[in-house]
Amino acid sequence: MGEAPVREDGTVTRSAEYVGSFPVDDCCLDDQMEQLHTQLKSLKACKRRRSVSLKFSIKGVKMYNEDETTLLMAHALRRVSLSTARPIDAQFAFVSHNPGSTDAQLYCHVFKARHARAAQFLNLLLCRCFQLCYLEKHPEEAQEYSVGSAPRRNPSLLNHGFPLSVSALVSFRRAPFRGLLPGSKKSQKSLDDQYSSQDEVFPTSSPSLVRKKAIRNKVLRSGAYRSFTFTPLKQRSVQERLTASQEKDQDKTPARRSRAPSLAETEEALAQAVWYWAGIATDSSYSLLADDVLGSYLLCPHPKKPKCGSLIIRFPSGLITHLIENTRKGKFLLEKCKTEFTSISELIEHYTENQDDLPCLLNCARVNHCYEWEENTSKLPSVKLHKSLNKAKIKSTHRKEWV
Repeated sequence: MGEAPVREDGTVTRSAEYVGSFPVDDCCLDDQMEQLHTQLKSLKACKRRRSVSLKFSIKGVKMYNEDETTLLMAHALRRVSLSTARPIDAQFAFVSHNPGSTDAQLYCHVFKARHARAAQFLNLLLCRCFQLCYLEKHPEEAQEYSVGSAPRRNPSLLNHGFPLSVSALVSFRRAPFRGLLPGSKKSQKSLDDQYSSQDEVFPTSSPSLVRKKAIRNKVLRSGAYRSFTFTPLKQRSVQERLTASQEKDQDKTPARRSRAPSLAETEEALAQAVWYWAGIATDSSYSLLADDVLGSYLLCPHPKKPKCGSLIIRFPSGLITHLIENTRKGKFLLEKCKTEFTSISELIEHYTENQDDLPCLLNCARVNHCYEWEENTSKLPSVKLHKSLNKAKIKSTHRKEWV
């Protein structure tokens, strides 16, 4: 599907067909997911659809008409509870409150994509919005990246490992400096001109002749000597140019940092970002996964074998870690399973449609961990407290926080 078109404000626009909406019952998350998929199956043959444009960002989801001239619907991301898809029927859906309404009723908005991959992409976009929103609200739970340390001092033309005594300079004729300065353009001069300019910077005369000439020009007093640390005017200018160039480069790239997470990704990169919960610390990802839908998963290095990958899945019994083994044929094999795959994406796609030896199917749906039940959030405690309340009620059959 290529790369998602992204505006400067981080909004991604995709086209789809709006099928409609239906009310969602107030029940536990797992029962609610079964209800959603039952309803989606019944709507797969619905012919009453309207072509629309969907705009995704970490602020929310907006639906425009096909020409993007009329806003039809706008949902703040904090009022969207979950996102799901049925690629087999090219369906994408999300659950939310009616915009601006204090009504407790939730609705599932259903869309028909052009094909299965398009439906997957729409779901990945909204799931990634959930993750980026969480990162924005909880920067303390962001993954720490290694930052390269800057050098303590700038390299100097006078610090190339050469001895600085006068006796050592008797046989020293030209400093080995024939490269272009960082950031400088190529000169059109001939090779001879380059050598002559270098001779002006680093004189080829012996130290004794240099000393006598300096005394005649009253640069040095009699009895003084000129060592290699004495900087002529032209050498000093070259040194200043090198220092300025290095400082400029350090200002541009002060440290090695990872690129900021965004929605501007190709389909493959976006899928990996969602699967790896990119940007969120591993420990935080574990706790969020425990509160997610049944069959949700996290790709990460294996806790006991860091060089190997693992798939952590939320099963009815809790979080279970499955090692992803590399076979001799260069294929991937999920621990305790028999089927081999040529890629991780093929493995995930297979177990999303086929249960095989797993306790349940993998689920592409994701919960919005920044979801807020109340419309007026000014009087509510922080989202962190809200999430902990959800965790306490996750086993109840009737709850209103996760829908």
